[in-house]
Formats: sequence, structure tokens, C-alpha cells
Amino acid sequence: MKRRLIREYFFILIGVLLTAIGLDMFLVPNKIAAGGVSGIATIVYYAARFPVGMTMLIINVPLFLIGIRKLGVGFGIRSLFGTVTISLAVDLLAPILPVPTRDPLLASIYGGIVTGIGIGIVFRNGGTTGGTDLAAAIVNNYMKMSVGVVLFMIDAAVIAAAGITFKSAELALYALLTIFLTSRVIDMVQEGFGYAKAALIISDRPREISEAILSQMDRGVTTLKGTGMYTGTDRDVVFSVVTRAEISILKKLVHSIDPKAFVILTDVHEVLGEGFKRRV
Repeated sequence: MKRRLIREYFFILIGVLLTAIGLDMFLVPNKIAAGGVSGIATIVYYAARFPVGMTMLIINVPLFLIGIRKLGVGFGIRSLFGTVTISLAVDLLAPILPVPTRDPLLASIYGGIVTGIGIGIVFRNGGTTGGTDLAAAIVNNYMKMSVGVVLFMIDAAVIAAAGITFKSAELALYALLTIFLTSRVIDMVQEGFGYAKAALIISDRPREISEAILSQMDRGVTTLKGTGMYTGTDRDVVFSVVTRAEISILKKLVHSIDPKAFVILTDVHEVLGEGFKRRV
């Protein structure tokens, strides 16, 4: 339990650092106010030269208090850790990190990807970096909506205000692009990258196909009971999960047994269990 807790806080810290790097190297220097608290902090920075991290910390305090009430003390501690470290990291790293591009398109793309990876890692380990991340986690706790979608909805409203403040429709559009990329990357980090395939096989020879998958591919097989609505015939549907590298092997194997088999392949984002990732 202690080892797992240390691991989670370690990865929260890694995620926080990546988020800070995305802000300091790409977004803030190019005036891309990518929504939420960081977007507001970027506006304040250019309007009053007040440190971005300090602004984020000041805004995050009331959201942090709400998070403790709604999501529990355990979540609150992780949120406090993420909120404080992101604020410190942004202000401490800003003077020493290079700004690799002044092209707002490149900055919005790479800033969105880097911050998305960072926030996704933080979320995956039970923390937040405060701001709309925390608000999205609260909404997700009650409505079970995708965190990325919630972030996009909240941050889009902030982007509109940022576009008006900066008097630049282009910067607002770049910021929207950043938010879109960030939300997609967050979901990819949380759900996985689709490295496996689930196969549903409908055939008149399900037992032979199942035995071949078990013996020749060393993959587990489950048979599901199905009924063809057109013919009214009951039959077994073979279900198995394989890696991407095994897709062609599976298709050839099924075809060699039953060339008329109906095969459905679909992406699987995360697989836990024997032959795949260890359970957490």
C-alpha cells in the first residue's frame, strides 16, 4: 500500500512537471491562454506582469476547498499536492526553460500535447493540478462524463473571454486547438492507446476455432451464446483479445478453419489480466 502511494505521488509529480513545461515553453510565451486557470493566469501575466504560477495558486484555493468536500480528504491531499507543485513548477521553471518556437500554430500543437500528457498522468494517479482539472474531476465523480469532454466545455468559455481580452481572434482559435488536443491526449493517456484488438467470431465451427486460438496462439477464449435473428438458429460466438501483432495470425487461423466465418475486430484501449498488463 505504501509503495503504491509513493508511486502515485511520484507520477503525479512527473505529470505536474510536464504540464509546467508545456505552459512555460509553448503556451504562455506565445500568449496562448489555453482555457481554465492557466488561461486566466496568462491573461493576468500580460496585463499586470503577475507570476503565472502565483495567480494559479490564488484562484485554485476555493476550488481545492470544494474538492475536499465533494471528493474526500484523500483526493484533497492529492489535489493540494498537485495544485501547489504546479504553481511552484511554473514559476521556477519559466526563467530557465527555452522557448523553442514563436510560431503560434506549433506552440498550440506541442503545448496541447505536452500539457495533455502531463494532466493525463496526474488524473490517472488520482490527483489534479487544480483549476478546471479539479472542476472536471468533480463533475466526472457525479456524472461520469469523459474528463476531456468536461474540460473542453468549461475551457471553451474561458477562451472566448481570452480572445476578447487579447483582441485577437487568431490567438483564441489557436487556444481552442490547444484545448482540443489537450482533451484528446488526456483521454488517450487515461484510457490507453488502443494497443490490442477484441475479436468476435461467428462461425459454424466455433469449437475448432476456439481450440486453435488456445493451442496455437496461447490466448484465452470465451464463447458467448447468440441467436441469428434471421434464421432463428442458436450458435456460439467466439470472443478473444489479441495484440495488434497477432491480428493477421488470428485472421489466417480463422480463415483456414472456416473461410465463411464472420469476424469483427474492434480496438481495445486497456487490457488487464493474464497475458497483458498486470492488474493495479
